[in-house]
Amino acid sequence: YGYGAIMGAVLVGGIVEGILGLLSKYWMKLVTPIVAATVVTAIGFSLLEVGADSFGGGSSSADFGSATNWILGTVTLVCCIVFNIVAKSYFKQLSVLFGLIVGYIVALCMGVVDFSALSDTSLLAHLMPFKMEFHADAIIAFVLIFLVSATETIGDTSALASSGLNRDVTQKETAGSLACDGFVSALSSVFGCMPITSFSQNVGLVAMTKVVNRFVIATGAIIMILAGIFPVIGAVLATLPSAVLGGCTIMMFGTIVISGLQMIGKCGFSQRNITISALSLSIGLGFTQLPDLFAIF
Repeated sequence: YGYGAIMGAVLVGGIVEGILGLLSKYWMKLVTPIVAATVVTAIGFSLLEVGADSFGGGSSSADFGSATNWILGTVTLVCCIVFNIVAKSYFKQLSVLFGLIVGYIVALCMGVVDFSALSDTSLLAHLMPFKMEFHADAIIAFVLIFLVSATETIGDTSALASSGLNRDVTQKETAGSLACDGFVSALSSVFGCMPITSFSQNVGLVAMTKVVNRFVIATGAIIMILAGIFPVIGAVLATLPSAVLGGCTIMMFGTIVISGLQMIGKCGFSQRNITISALSLSIGLGFTQLPDLFAIF
């Protein structure tokens, strides 16, 4: 139907998820801890391919897997690890940033940072409400996708509380995450933005840095808003080579897997829990490795 129909479906789907979040105390008991733990583990495993893809420079690039990308990814990864080992106190929290900076400097020295996009970037963006269309079948499809996103959000919120705060997540925190996930997506559609979702990569980042602070998150949000209003800022951030990003994320994504396994361990290895996890991971990870399996759908 076109982009307007997507935005209309996102608006409705986001509102549905937001309302589910506000009413989560009535249905959250259906999502048992072993389910949330399995979701986090599956998310971690599914992201390993994403991290490896970035490490190699992005599979869509012409030089994917080249020596240059291997060097950039390895240098960044080693810098993250060494800094995390050597640094003391709260400086350990800067290991990812240190790796990104060193990797970017090395990329500049190797001449692989592409600044061509800056020449065609305007200084100021015009933020205008987006025209929407509403089609029942598109809305139904997106509502189903938002329900899947809600499951991921529950898992992410549980993993963040476990890895960053060393405690179980509260019902209020989960409700807030779901409501924010949905209502912010609905708001974003008004400006032509694709759905917002909890970002599993951040669970790995929190697990590594132990930074759980809303002011830090708000600062990141302000940077993104400025990058949206002033496209040149976003264009500068986008010059970061994929291999440099992959050097940091490959370890972060592995941390998500470990966080999920730790959560499964806390739930206990009863026959019931083993069955739930084994079946969920087998189908969730196995089926999605073979897209042709869904050909009849």
